Amino acid sequence: VSTQSTGVNRQSMTFLVRQAFAKAFNSTPDDLDMHVIYDVSHNIAKIEEHIVDGQMKTLLVHRKGSTRAFPPHHPLIPVDYQFTGQPVLIGGTMGTCSYVLTGTEKGMSETFGSTCHGAGRALSRNKSRSALSYQDVLDSLKDKGISIRVASPKLITEEAPDSYKDVTQVVETCHMAGISKKCVKMRPIAVIKG
Repeated sequence: VSTQSTGVNRQSMTFLVRQAFAKAFNSTPDDLDMHVIYDVSHNIAKIEEHIVDGQMKTLLVHRKGSTRAFPPHHPLIPVDYQFTGQPVLIGGTMGTCSYVLTGTEKGMSETFGSTCHGAGRALSRNKSRSALSYQDVLDSLKDKGISIRVASPKLITEEAPDSYKDVTQVVETCHMAGISKKCVKMRPIAVIKG
């Protein structure tokens, strides 16, 4: 049920974003060539086959704080990614970079084809709200040229860059461990929260 509702949420957000762009550009989503490029879940459990002690086993793999990172030529990844491996989107924070990684064979054998899906929190939401200034976070993002639109001011401090671990260090650790491979580093230009 939770997987289905997560999928519906992503589909609803995609629909609303496409409609907003169509309205802003006085066009249609199709004319703007707006379609989903890639969609993947994290914090999910899936039935998969993996080699355990030299034998193929059917397992329920629960990825909490992680996401699938299957290597090139794996039968469960779309044909478009067969030569590169499964894309892994590693979101940074509102004020830091994000990454695209791909899965590896070593990741399949050591982590059941899993890697991180983000840096992880350094501060709890409560601690972030009490320790960080809403205006300081907004000013810092503005200084970096990042625009933000947020539904609730408390989200600004809860999701502030200082609330999270350093995504670059986390990605570098996964890359050096060989469980996923760095491909692209991206920087934010706009953030929508809530």
